[in-house]
Amino acid sequence: MTPFDPTRYPAALAALWSIPRLPDLGPGEPNRSAKPALTALRVEELFPAVRDREAARGCISGLWLYHDFLDESHTISQDLPGWIGSHWHGIMHRREPDPGNAKYWFRRVPDNPVFEGLAEYAGQLDLLLEDGWDPFDFVDMCEEHRGADDGGEVLCRRLQIREMQLLFDWCFRRATGSELELG
Repeated sequence: MTPFDPTRYPAALAALWSIPRLPDLGPGEPNRSAKPALTALRVEELFPAVRDREAARGCISGLWLYHDFLDESHTISQDLPGWIGSHWHGIMHRREPDPGNAKYWFRRVPDNPVFEGLAEYAGQLDLLLEDGWDPFDFVDMCEEHRGADDGGEVLCRRLQIREMQLLFDWCFRRATGSELELG
């Protein structure tokens, strides 16, 4: 699996991904220094030849979430009608934490390349999955380890950031019609 490389994206997106973070399993503390850059993000400027506007807006929702602005991410993702919005929406509610609501949104997300990439990554972390990636099991795992300050919490946070990276990458490729390999 290719490592996540934010330099593949336009400068405004790359700059926001290049700020090192390992988002909490809970709401976290918003990265206020990133807010002006996040507020300036516009689909029309980032994706001048946008092929899929929903996917482009998913990228923006994901960046707000990466920087712990759950409300702003929620505002965007709840207006995206397809599975992309449901996936970002599910992550946001998992972090709130509102596990029941997170599972509601994950029920609207079909098997997809992001789940495949997460299953592969989980295997690299020596996490054995019997039937591939299960977002409902991951919601439960996050609930079990949130705030535990243990190896399980760190593992969940690493899986969560990879989930966000894979979903962002998929959305970016979909928005631009590019053939980037899923990172």
